[in-house]
Amino acid sequence: MTPERSQKLWNVLNKRQPNLTVVMENVQDPHNISAVMRSCDAVGIQDIYIITTKVPRHRKFGAKSSSSAAKWLTIHAFDSVELCYEALRKQYNKIYTTHLASNAESLYSIDFADNSVALVFGNEHEGVSELARELADGNFIIPQVGIIQSLNISVACAVSIYEAFRQKQVAGHYNQPALNAAHMQTVMEQWGLIENEEV
Repeated sequence: MTPERSQKLWNVLNKRQPNLTVVMENVQDPHNISAVMRSCDAVGIQDIYIITTKVPRHRKFGAKSSSSAAKWLTIHAFDSVELCYEALRKQYNKIYTTHLASNAESLYSIDFADNSVALVFGNEHEGVSELARELADGNFIIPQVGIIQSLNISVACAVSIYEAFRQKQVAGHYNQPALNAAHMQTVMEQWGLIENEEV
């Protein structure tokens, strides 16, 4: 690894945001998953969660869509909504699902600056499951004025986490490293930085 490559990885690592994550529930198209991963990497999300209760667990993701983003993320896979949420509750104090319902709040009313937040996105056809909604802290929608009133999951995710990015950037969350020592070491090992640097 060249010094320039190593420094780039360190710069990226220092901007990772452990208080923001994305959860994908039964997303079928691996290209959608990969596109979400690419957006997550772009805004500094390190850990993402994938729930597969109705679709087979994915073996790989669309390389063209991800630009190899998967190898830079920590992916947590679950075959149970309850077990996934149990893991989320240890790290995030708010879990929001996205679902068009009368009780849904606007994306822009979520406080990403002062909360650790997990955003749950559902299946391309059926959306988020009823169980996932019941166990969440709330439900949100992305305001729209068109006829269809829906977005592709990868687009919806990108819009949502870039709102989080905007709020967190204003709050100064990217100005200093946010990962704790244990989390940083785990990521460094995953990226191969420990083998190339004195830590």
